[in-house]
Amino acid sequence: MFRRAFWFGAGAAAGVWATTKVNRKLRSLTPESLAARAADQAVAAGHRLRDFALDVRAGMAQRESELNEALGLTAPVDPAPDHPELPARVPPRTLPGGPRRGLGATHPYDRNEDH
Repeated sequence: MFRRAFWFGAGAAAGVWATTKVNRKLRSLTPESLAARAADQAVAAGHRLRDFALDVRAGMAQRESELNEALGLTAPVDPAPDHPELPARVPPRTLPGGPRRGLGATHPYDRNEDH
């Protein structure tokens, strides 16, 4: 009689375990669960992509500073304080026919007339 009770209890426990596993698997395959999992994976992929872009940007900045140092481009570029005789602003160049006004203005020599 104890043998039958043992096997009845073991069978009931196995049935409960199997039912729990099957229900858990079915819940994980519902459309809502699949959509939530896909959204989580997309967010994780976005974070990995952002981290990659930040690493690339940091590497680019480091390499740019190495190249600037190797080429001697780390000196200040602004020549105005050293050369006060240079004008502060260079006037824009104008064409021989006067300044261009609008889209209809043409140059005295039309490059397209030869073609």
